[in-house]
Amino acid sequence: MSTEARPAFYALASGGWRDYVTLLHLPYTAWHLSYVVVGGCLAPVVSWGRLGAAVAAFGLAVGIGAHALDELRDRPLRTRIPDAVLVALAAVSISGACGIGLVGAVVYEPWLAMLVPIGVFLVLAYSLELAGGRLHTDLWFGLAWGGFPVLCGYAAVSGEIGIAALLGSLFAVLLSLAQRTLSSQVRFVRRRTVAVRGELELIDGGVEPLDAERLTVPTEKALRLLSATTVVLAAALVALRI
Repeated sequence: MSTEARPAFYALASGGWRDYVTLLHLPYTAWHLSYVVVGGCLAPVVSWGRLGAAVAAFGLAVGIGAHALDELRDRPLRTRIPDAVLVALAAVSISGACGIGLVGAVVYEPWLAMLVPIGVFLVLAYSLELAGGRLHTDLWFGLAWGGFPVLCGYAAVSGEIGIAALLGSLFAVLLSLAQRTLSSQVRFVRRRTVAVRGELELIDGGVEPLDAERLTVPTEKALRLLSATTVVLAAALVALRI
């Protein structure tokens, strides 16, 4: 059976405004923005304004900037967005995120400015696969899109990095590694295979067909559930701290 034509379970039909929605990777963006919220809610005292600013910065840098650069590099989502538009989206969104971070450092805690160049480096190095792709590994994914958002969320709210931030970051790294393990298989089937043919021989002597759907549907269901779980966890922590 031929694999599903769309490059991701959240990808809309190609063309027009749908490409821009697809570019946002909405389930995954919500997932990783939830890490920022988790980090902020672990702080001893929650400042909702600073937490909101941190979420906005990551929404720009990751939700738009990193995804635009990733699409610019090799078109994994097969959108028709012009290269110039992707470059503009990346430049404006990443600059906006930097601006939010620097303003936060000026008005709240100067050392937070150190996190801005680290964030820019992670976005560029991972999305553009710099250094020959050596920073585009599972571990770097976990650190950049899991641990770093939690750490920044905590730091933006509390002005320091405590043990809760480090443990929360470890949680996010491990969960992001699980995400990467699942999504890598799905991407391989959806984007790199033309057809899947085979069968499963059962203990009772029965035979079931092995096709692309059999390989992707359970994994994508797990990814959807994990994304929803992380969002609900963030919402629960917000409700707890209000």
